[in-house]
Amino acid sequence: MLQTSNSVLVLIDVQGKLTQVMHNRDALVLNLQKIVKGAMALEVPVLWLEQNPDRMGETIPELRELLAGQKPIPKMNFSCCGEPVFVENLEALARRQILLAGIEAHVCVYQTAADLLHRGFEVQVVADAISSRREPDKTVGVERCRAAGAAVTCVEMALFELMRSAKHPAFKEILKIVR
Repeated sequence: MLQTSNSVLVLIDVQGKLTQVMHNRDALVLNLQKIVKGAMALEVPVLWLEQNPDRMGETIPELRELLAGQKPIPKMNFSCCGEPVFVENLEALARRQILLAGIEAHVCVYQTAADLLHRGFEVQVVADAISSRREPDKTVGVERCRAAGAAVTCVEMALFELMRSAKHPAFKEILKIVR
């Protein structure tokens, strides 16, 4: 089970040019906003990455606004673990449970999941907060993540698992986010 004190949300490559061509884009963006807002309400750190930002552009405004005051980690490798700055920031948090969200499911999300699992992290892929340009690619990406040892979750499941109880101080705020 996820624990707020041991979890990190990793937001992968939700950049303008790429996001525009994602399968089911509107639902994806809505769910990404929910998971980011929920993580922040629950005080779960967010590590935010951008693939080749000079060519791919910056993170979409819908998420960039939520992450004001933070800076994205630029990357050229498909796996976030290929970037030493990401690995250093992740290790500095001393948390072992990773929620993965972003794009594309069959490339950067999958490769990051596989590398994190290899490094001994517990990985949960947030299935309704990831996508690919084509639906079959997303399906294969999720299947490969699962085969590698990652769990698959969804935004609402992850947020309620992190809270564990309706007595949690952020319960009402999380309800507003998921509705």
